Amino acid sequence: MSLGHEKIEKNIGLLAVLVAVAVSLGGLAEIVPLMYQAEAIEPLPGVKPYPPLQLAGRDVYVREGCYNCHSQMVRTLRFETERYGHYSLAGESVYDRPFQWGSKRTGPDLARVGGRYSDDWHRVHLADPRAVVPESNMPAFPWLLETPVDGSQVADRMKALQRLGDPYTDAQIAKAPGEVAGKNELDAVVAYLQGLGKHAPKGG
Repeated sequence: MSLGHEKIEKNIGLLAVLVAVAVSLGGLAEIVPLMYQAEAIEPLPGVKPYPPLQLAGRDVYVREGCYNCHSQMVRTLRFETERYGHYSLAGESVYDRPFQWGSKRTGPDLARVGGRYSDDWHRVHLADPRAVVPESNMPAFPWLLETPVDGSQVADRMKALQRLGDPYTDAQIAKAPGEVAGKNELDAVVAYLQGLGKHAPKGG
């Protein structure tokens, strides 16, 4: 063992600093290329920023913590693709802030749930899950039916996403309050769920 190495090992402060430097450099070497790669990811054909009602529904979905029990990421494993469909691709989630991939599945993965059930089924399921799935342990969300969507909030959210790079136009933002007028949060969540996976490749 060299004297320099022995000196570093005996000096706790210096060793801690050098370990932190090594970990930081290693982390940067792994993270920075991924950041550049993320900027280069293109949306899949047909994938566009969420329309106003779906965007409102997504915000309610996140607010209510649905991601704590439902992932939105189909793995490449055969038993997953046979159950849910094509494995998830980054190009599906380019407009998700934050993304909803997740790893916790108390309930089923929802990445491909769009169109699998009717709007009415979703409405009943969200208001009273055990009315359609007797063994469900999902909580009910009856208040969503009573809470109107705030159009000005949706427009503000779209403006914020526009600043982050989502290709919303000023005209789309101006029309947003009118497009969600008269809708409640249950309508919004159903619209969001019905859009999930619609542009995914077919097959496993």
